[in-house]
Amino acid sequence: MKKAILLSILLLNITMAFAQKFIWQNTEFEAVNTKVAIVNMDGVQVLKVERDLIACPFDEKNIDASTDGPTYVKLTNVDIQNGTIEIKMLSQIMENSPFPAARGFIGIAFRVDKENENFDAIYLRPSNSRADDQLRRNHTIQYFSYPDNTFSRLRKEANGLYETYADIGLNEWIDVRIEFQDEKAVLYINNQKSPSFIVTKMLGTSKKGSIALWVEIGTIGYFKDLKVTKK
Repeated sequence: MKKAILLSILLLNITMAFAQKFIWQNTEFEAVNTKVAIVNMDGVQVLKVERDLIACPFDEKNIDASTDGPTYVKLTNVDIQNGTIEIKMLSQIMENSPFPAARGFIGIAFRVDKENENFDAIYLRPSNSRADDQLRRNHTIQYFSYPDNTFSRLRKEANGLYETYADIGLNEWIDVRIEFQDEKAVLYINNQKSPSFIVTKMLGTSKKGSIALWVEIGTIGYFKDLKVTKK
């Protein structure tokens, strides 16, 4: 489903060559390799995030080395080993996207270390969900860990174990909840009772750290109603 979304009242616009801190909803964040704006969407202030292609260039000829990295806004002064993340997110594909195969990549990184060198993440590819190709549908949800276990490596070596299907779409608010405990992460979408995705054994080397709102190439990502609960 596609619908027109009006954006107004640009309150903050930040472009980062390096991490830069800002406040949103009384919470401090730092933007890492991203461009950030706080905008009014349907009467609600939401966070708009895009990958900064100057700070973090993209090479379509070397996708493995150009994707699944630290392109996010990260909560400061947060250090969580196990817990729950709840967020509403919406993604759009940019006009004239620098990557024609962009899927609206948007998600959450967790256990992010201070140096942005290690983290786990789960993200969505909303445009895949309603494609006519079943194989592409199967790539709607993705887990990866930075820096060693990119989506392409896991797809080759784990045969679909770290990705799956869910019924979601572009230009729609998606309610996401991630519960992570020790090596396991469970993803719930749109308040469903049963999980949409289970990662039995996460592969990241960082055992605790911060939370980050993540986007990838060709995506305009919007976030609201963030809630983090530490166990």
